[in-house]
Amino acid sequence: MTVRAELRGAALISALVDLLGKDKVLGTREDLLIYEYDGAVDIATPDAVVLPIDTTDVAKLSRFCSQHGVPIVPRGAGTGLSGGAIPVEGGVVVSFARMARILEIDVPNMRAVVQPGLVNLHLSTAVAPHGLYFVPDPSSQKACTIGGNVAENSGGPHTLAYGVTTNHVTGLEIVLSDGTVVRLGGKAVEYDGYDLIGAFVGSEGTLGIVTEITVRLTPLPEDKRTILAAFPTIDGASETVSAIIGAGIVPSAIELMDQLATEAVEAAVGAGYPLDADGILLMEVDGLRDGLDDAATRIEEICRANGATTLRRAATTLERDRLWAGRKGAFAAMGRLAPAYYVQDGVIPRTRLPDVLRTVREVGQRHGVRIANVFHAGDGNLHPLILFAEESELEGVKQAGLEILEACVAAGGSITGEHGVGMEKNCFMPLQFTPDDLATMGRVKSAFDPAGLANPGKIFPAPGRCREFQLAARR
Repeated sequence: MTVRAELRGAALISALVDLLGKDKVLGTREDLLIYEYDGAVDIATPDAVVLPIDTTDVAKLSRFCSQHGVPIVPRGAGTGLSGGAIPVEGGVVVSFARMARILEIDVPNMRAVVQPGLVNLHLSTAVAPHGLYFVPDPSSQKACTIGGNVAENSGGPHTLAYGVTTNHVTGLEIVLSDGTVVRLGGKAVEYDGYDLIGAFVGSEGTLGIVTEITVRLTPLPEDKRTILAAFPTIDGASETVSAIIGAGIVPSAIELMDQLATEAVEAAVGAGYPLDADGILLMEVDGLRDGLDDAATRIEEICRANGATTLRRAATTLERDRLWAGRKGAFAAMGRLAPAYYVQDGVIPRTRLPDVLRTVREVGQRHGVRIANVFHAGDGNLHPLILFAEESELEGVKQAGLEILEACVAAGGSITGEHGVGMEKNCFMPLQFTPDDLATMGRVKSAFDPAGLANPGKIFPAPGRCREFQLAARR
């Protein structure tokens, strides 16, 4: 659905200033440029940016946009990797930079109530003195916001055992596109009826705007064991992942890096990863101290049986933090290899890791590009980083990304695990979903956003932008 707003340019800016005040509205060309991109590769310029301070501001803005047919696009920290915060059809970007407070920490109920602009890591830091933390830990957790995590249903290295964002959200306050304020859930463990919270988490702002989030807090584990294992082949590393979980061990994290990714990380962070290994696993078990050494030993035995040439167990907290700093800094480290990269986010069954990783390498060779792999191996959530230097290479790089996603779907997987569909992958939705599937999803969106103003141009294939892909797919 293409939205045609009644107000544009100076008239829209003036009306928004009258509605909310000059200090909450940005409209100069220079200001708008900052909001035309996120962590992906596509760009589009908004007509205006609004920085609300509370739910009342968001509701007033949504009513105004509904009355005038203006698209409304929520934005957290702009670290998203699928163009989810890009105003592809113009309109108003709602930045939650000023709605970043912790409203309540409820220790007895292990809950926190936060605003959507709160940085992920800040919540865990705030509740740590109470022996608690917020489990979802995207690699960008020092910058990404909990509102963005809710929009994309973000994961992270340590969600293998504990689940992704949707498993840690118990309540939401939402402003619908007509300005109606709705509360879903709260602090309780379970609710009767439809799981509307589950529908909103991962909806990428296409059903409404989240203005308050109640999250589940988790007790900090008593202790942890962190293990680094290096393998001469990436097949050996990836086969080990299935062997560990097949043995009945579910670590809190299993991350995999190939040699190219390791080279970049070592140059940037100096995490102590071996440079001669084709594949490296970073694994962690946590929980009660009793039994952790036994679990770590079993993991090491499985690694050794699958050809590991190096095994190292972190002896101190400092050493463990250093190992994880390498993994968390991997995406940023790619600047050591190339000026730019295009990251994909496919998901496959763990047992198909060796096959699909070989396909990823073949795709890179066929297109003449280098691809670094660093990903959540325990979840089968691939993050191939396709490196390039010039904008003229981008179309070929995107084609390589599409071929990788096609391989993921063919292996029984998905086109996204935690980065979302956004505007980057909406044309690829027919790879995984039938027209009837998409029509059903469309009816859910229409029930909450009948005018189609909530983050338009995302998730669903856009007729104009996706025509070329659909024609190519038929051929």
